[in-house]
Amino acid sequence: MKFSNPAADVYVPSGGLDPEAALQKVTHLCVVAHQDDIEIMAQSGISDCYEQPGKSFGGVVVTNGSGSPRTGAFASYTDLQMQGVRREEQREAARLGKYGIQIQLGHPSADVKKPGHAGVAADLAGIFAACSPEVVFLHNPADKHDTHIAVMLRSIEAIRSLPAAKRPARVLGCEVWRDLDWLSDQDKVALDSGRHPELARKLLAAFDSQVSGGKRYDLAAMGRRAAHATFHTSHATDKFAGITWALDLTPVVRDGGPSVHDHTAALIARFAGDVSGRIKAWA
Repeated sequence: MKFSNPAADVYVPSGGLDPEAALQKVTHLCVVAHQDDIEIMAQSGISDCYEQPGKSFGGVVVTNGSGSPRTGAFASYTDLQMQGVRREEQREAARLGKYGIQIQLGHPSADVKKPGHAGVAADLAGIFAACSPEVVFLHNPADKHDTHIAVMLRSIEAIRSLPAAKRPARVLGCEVWRDLDWLSDQDKVALDSGRHPELARKLLAAFDSQVSGGKRYDLAAMGRRAAHATFHTSHATDKFAGITWALDLTPVVRDGGPSVHDHTAALIARFAGDVSGRIKAWA
């Protein structure tokens, strides 16, 4: 398995399959911008596959993660050193979560933000063509991190480049930088992220360069999941111990479907109508 960037890293935690065979077995694929995004937004997919025969979770990190904030023990690390640390942390998370395969493409964020970048496009198209996942987890189009948006758009482009019959049956946009609890209930997809809580904690803690480096993603992600589960509905007991919200991106990968922009604008308009209607109803 070859990618455009010589620094790309391919890791099969079990060691029992070659990368091509491992990728073919993937049933749940998560494509993200940075190391630890997978573990923040796709705990439900990891849980779906964890020690489940016939299920396999695959992770893809597109950028090299060199621009992360750092303090404490990591304050003096160069961007190159930080890339090495984060690469090993992502491998450790893949081992803990028993992923089928973990790919780190190592592209600079600036390249991902360039529409039509040949290397990024070829790498993502090759990955999607080499597997047939039941569900794909991406960043959501209402995220406020520019690199997240770029990775999501490049992924959508890669999926749409496939023959229609080869495209995944379900594509979900998940929350990281900006929650999705604002969506109208009819547009929310509740991902059960409350399973395997001890594993979830270990996965988030694997990224010590972030946690002890000044960003407590471990506490924040677990807390957000619990909060979503409780505040989802006011008139029923909690169905899940933890929820990650997602929105359905499947329509945008179908021929004749809306653009990502128009699809997202419709979701925002529906939310605006819900708020406006509720105020008017009780004014």
